[in-house]
Amino acid sequence: MTDSTQPQVAIIGAGPAGLMAAEVLSAAGANVHVYDAMPSVGRKFLLAGLGGLNLTHAEPLDYFVQRYAERSEACAAWLNAFGPQAVRDWAQGLGLDTFVGSSQRVFPTDMKAAPLLRAWLHRLRHPTQGTPVTFHMRHRWNGALTQTTAATAPSTTGFELSFDTPNGLQTTQAHAVVLALGGGSWAKLGSDGAWQPWLKAVGVDVAPLRPANCGFDVQGRASADGSATTGWSQHLASQFAGMPLKSVALSFTDTQGRSFERKGEFVVTATGIEGNLVYAAAALLRDEIEGHGHATLHLNLKPDFTPERLLTEVKHPRGSRSLSSHLKSRLNLTALHLALLHEVLSKDAMNDPAQLAAAIKHLPITLTAARPIDEAISSAGGVRLEALNDTLMSTALPGVFVAGEMLDWEAPTGGYLLTACLASGRLAGQGASAFLSK
Repeated sequence: MTDSTQPQVAIIGAGPAGLMAAEVLSAAGANVHVYDAMPSVGRKFLLAGLGGLNLTHAEPLDYFVQRYAERSEACAAWLNAFGPQAVRDWAQGLGLDTFVGSSQRVFPTDMKAAPLLRAWLHRLRHPTQGTPVTFHMRHRWNGALTQTTAATAPSTTGFELSFDTPNGLQTTQAHAVVLALGGGSWAKLGSDGAWQPWLKAVGVDVAPLRPANCGFDVQGRASADGSATTGWSQHLASQFAGMPLKSVALSFTDTQGRSFERKGEFVVTATGIEGNLVYAAAALLRDEIEGHGHATLHLNLKPDFTPERLLTEVKHPRGSRSLSSHLKSRLNLTALHLALLHEVLSKDAMNDPAQLAAAIKHLPITLTAARPIDEAISSAGGVRLEALNDTLMSTALPGVFVAGEMLDWEAPTGGYLLTACLASGRLAGQGASAFLSK
């Protein structure tokens, strides 16, 4: 073990959860060492902030915790101690003011992630109280985690870990370990899910990682031989891939009766759909596809029109105008709207006002697959919460704590992911500190 009289903690993963655990343990006087495979800290955190760092969400906490679906009760325990307002206060403590946007999402006033990360790292390296945190970059944990003695007294227990580094294999020892390696999305930024078999091998229960906040492939029209195809028609894919569909409503009810309905926007891709409105429904859509092979959602292309008004406008005499010109004039339908209608409706249905009006209000789109996990914003699955105690310590490996997206929970975008990562990192840090004090 280290010659220092301070307990030593190894934190693997320099994302938000790992850094928050480091902050808690540093303040408690532990000798904290943070290891990460990347050349610099917070790679995925910085990427998430490119379009504006969404720190948290300003809705009431009772509604906030419901965003974690099946894990709402467990996540509420973390968030009651460190919730949305605590995140804003924490950012304020780093010298960054925040504001609430029109969607109730909370951002730093400058919208950027880099200033917050710089201030945070400065405080970790030069704390006014506690011990400085030491960072070890380009240290890729290879899964070696050996318990050197029985985990009964912190003065004698320990773990030996090894890392692949530019200078070869290196080992370290620690009294406690916090794992915060992320999930399985954006592998190039470090979250590659490689830890799954390693933890399973030492008795930690891990649920398979699955894409969350992800896009989907649509079911194509039947081919000439009657077989199913995937993706849009060549016309739609070539002309409209990458275009946003704004001010539409998406509704979906799964076979268990769980429903989703919301207005917003998303993007048409070459093979399907993605974007904020899709991500919000992604968990239900993904689960339905996994269970039944497909999921059919419905789009309301004109949610501000009543069915009666819509039918009246469609039936309005169009004279010599084409159908597309008529629909553009009366309903402001775009070429993309029309292309989507043509994907679903036959020529006869397009020329039937009742069928066309019904489709504009309730257009069925069948999805057949979620996009690969590495394209997803986040992942579901991971270390099952049932395999941990109430401080996120592994029951199979006392002294080893888990935090962040490694845990088996998921949430939509909107600040929910980052807030829960920070809250779980804080709880794991507190748990490790309490473990060391026994």
